[in-house]
Amino acid sequence: QVQLVESGGGLVQPGGSLRLSCAASINMFNSYSMTWYRRPPGKQLEVVATITSSGGTTYTDRVKGRFTISRDNAKKTVYLQMNSLKAEDTAVYYCNRPGSQSFIWGQGTQVTVSA
Repeated sequence: QVQLVESGGGLVQPGGSLRLSCAASINMFNSYSMTWYRRPPGKQLEVVATITSSGGTTYTDRVKGRFTISRDNAKKTVYLQMNSLKAEDTAVYYCNRPGSQSFIWGQGTQVTVSA
């Protein structure tokens, strides 16, 4: 059974950094594109960044230049390096496949940006 485990969240001051990890128990992990999503308080789930199987990346405009998505296929892990964090980045962060063919969702990891 596919399992996604997100970690690395926490409380950070504006301007700070965090690195999120998503460990995936997926066969042929290297063949899948993976996406980081987030759900801000009281809002809908939104796409943050996607990395393809070949390493191509896309970002929502809100995080371009501040966040970097990467993957380590040997470790079956996707990362999200978040720099210059803002209060509006506060959310629960999840990883999954892009689009409608999602794996079972993990529990997410809470990121809170506050002074």
